Amino acid sequence: MITAQNASTQLASGSSYPLTGLGLWKVPREECANLVYTSLKLGYRLLDGAADYGNEAEAGEGLRRALNEGLVKREDVTVVSKLWNTYHAEEHVEAACRRSLQDWGVDYFDVYYIHMPIALKYVDPAVRYPPGWSYDGTPDGALELEASPYHKTWAALERLVDIGLVRNIAISNMPGGMIMDLMTYARIKPAVLQVEMHPYFAQPELLRLAQAFNIHVTAYSSFGPTSWVGISDSVVAKCEPLFTHPTVTEIAASHGVTPAQVILRWATQRGITVIPKSSSAERMKENLNNERVELSEGAIDAISKLDAGLRFANPAAAGPRLAVYA
Repeated sequence: MITAQNASTQLASGSSYPLTGLGLWKVPREECANLVYTSLKLGYRLLDGAADYGNEAEAGEGLRRALNEGLVKREDVTVVSKLWNTYHAEEHVEAACRRSLQDWGVDYFDVYYIHMPIALKYVDPAVRYPPGWSYDGTPDGALELEASPYHKTWAALERLVDIGLVRNIAISNMPGGMIMDLMTYARIKPAVLQVEMHPYFAQPELLRLAQAFNIHVTAYSSFGPTSWVGISDSVVAKCEPLFTHPTVTEIAASHGVTPAQVILRWATQRGITVIPKSSSAERMKENLNNERVELSEGAIDAISKLDAGLRFANPAAAGPRLAVYA
């Protein structure tokens, strides 16, 4: 069994940040507490959550169980949450963070992201939580944007660091041009950039830009189309599952490991954090074990050549359904 000494990197702030974590997107509430507890027992030390996932209270329950049993100490676990799009107005940021902290049952977040650079109309959490994307009363469930400039949202996140609610602030789903703009005014620089990244969508230019700014990169959807069946089917249909792609399976066979481990190691061996999700303890253990695989430079290059620019998470697809600014 892997122990807690799985590989980590160091953020610009000096904080330690694991290279393999547990992603909590799409984890059902009724399974989340046990999944978090099991992951910590297996040796995971990064829990990647978000208000929008709707399972933070259950994730916190699993964390508390591990803490109470002495499996881990709070300072050994990197707990992550994200500010949802409906809370971008500067007056709502602290309350949103405190709600997530309360749900997790912790005093601070190790990393707190702005989930997306998209400001949506505010939804009172007393009315609906998590708020989601669409709103009652708009044509076809259209999105309603809000005029909350990103620089004001970022300043509100900086204040979260100032008052001790957050150790590191971070960005997610942000394109290169916007990152370059952010770096001109950020008093506290982003510690991490979380984006969709997998062999079909390698984003080498964005990776180089982040590295130039000393921003650590976390990849989500590491297995490509697997998580997007039923969500982005038109894109999923364009590619073969990575688990069965000949390039991946041949490399896996030559190393005596699984395709999943090869795909994850393609990222972690290059210093990119991955946050795969699994409901199986055996697969969670397998995913964490990716760090014990050593791929050749040729294998990494072969996987990188699968890049086809296939993005599965594409908020721009909602463009025709956008309502006016609120």
